Amino acid sequence: MKRQIISINEERCNGCGLCVPGCPEGALQIIEGKARLVNDLFCDGLGACIGECPEGAITILEREAEPYDERLVMENIIRQGPSVISAHIRHLRDHNETGYLNEALDLLREKGLQVPVEVSHARQELSPGCPGSRVVDMRGHKSASRHEATTHKDSELRQWPVQLHLVNPHAPFLKNADLLVAADCVPFAYPAFHEDLLRDKILVIFCPKLDAGIDQYVEKLTEIFVHQDIKSVTVAHMEVPCCFGAGRIVETAMGKAGKRIMVNDYTIGITGALTCEDSHGRVLP
Repeated sequence: MKRQIISINEERCNGCGLCVPGCPEGALQIIEGKARLVNDLFCDGLGACIGECPEGAITILEREAEPYDERLVMENIIRQGPSVISAHIRHLRDHNETGYLNEALDLLREKGLQVPVEVSHARQELSPGCPGSRVVDMRGHKSASRHEATTHKDSELRQWPVQLHLVNPHAPFLKNADLLVAADCVPFAYPAFHEDLLRDKILVIFCPKLDAGIDQYVEKLTEIFVHQDIKSVTVAHMEVPCCFGAGRIVETAMGKAGKRIMVNDYTIGITGALTCEDSHGRVLP
């Protein structure tokens, strides 16, 4: 069957092992100094490991793979003890995987094992968790943006196209540009996107989790950094772990281009809150 499953770029993987704890299902191991997907049956394709990889070596693709087997995964997880059981249950809960969650709870009960307290009273309805995929009803929520005016505002977009696959690295609008690299959910989540982030910048967008061809994004940005005198880079991504891959793609491209350019990194919450770190990891006001 065809389904979504992780893919590991061995050239980028440095064997750090940070992805392994992020996969309580046990699909990943470090073998001969590289992260490996050891069993298709154990990989649920949800991408929890993506945000843990500092090299941007993990992506999700759709390919022929054996169906994910929750009961087999649970048999493996149970042997690793209560903390791993809890991590896996949270993982399913956080991604709204109701069917898999119920299978896991059934197996725990069959074996007479304790159900983690956070789901002990929630069989069909999942608790709040990872904002990357859980359902959140924000009707009535007041925007966190400081811009309250409702008057018409002009667009700050200064070029087209904006999708990174379509941008020509030699386009004249990139010359001496302040570049904004944004995950494609950001403009929808942050209401002051044009005023606070896009103004006076050239924009490129992509999804670091779902888009195919992440390697092409690295190569495209590398070309831009090599051939254009980019003055600054602003990275804007959502608060979910897999979206942090946007910053790592930029860092990888800069390294390949041999450039050191000032980077400001903005994290957008799903309710519109914004925080910023500079290239030294310092939180900016």
